Amino acid sequence: MKHFIAMLFSLGLLIGCSEQTTGPIEVHWDRDTCERCRMVVSDPKHSAQVRYVNEKNKSRIHSFDDIGCAVIWLEDKPWRDTASTEIWVTDHRDGKWIDATTAHYVKGHVTPMEYGLGAQKDPVADSLDYRAAKEHIYSIETRFNKHGVDLESGAHTHNPGE
Repeated sequence: MKHFIAMLFSLGLLIGCSEQTTGPIEVHWDRDTCERCRMVVSDPKHSAQVRYVNEKNKSRIHSFDDIGCAVIWLEDKPWRDTASTEIWVTDHRDGKWIDATTAHYVKGHVTPMEYGLGAQKDPVADSLDYRAAKEHIYSIETRFNKHGVDLESGAHTHNPGE
């Protein structure tokens, strides 16, 4: 009996110490920073996370202050469309995490990076699906971020037509 109890205790320790490999993680509001723009993640109703498996087969997760930052950051990643890549967004009504790819997006929100989309689980009139939300994000980025900064190199980008 002692061996059985010791085995259960050991199993509990192993499970308790194992790394979470799916789903969103807890955000440290006003301390964690957005992976793309480096601003503090502070809005629990307009935040996002991306979880993926890296080249070393380790689950990694990054937080974003706005679904727009997550979508743009994810675009050039080679694993963006793999089955193991998860994109989470907070529901603008209650702050609960929902799957960003099945969420419905409502325009007209004041969001940290001004992409203006609030996510929710259920559809409403004029809500956007994930594909249409991505198109909206890229249209905002094209229109308003013509003099942005490439965060990795520190170089300013410039639209030659201006």
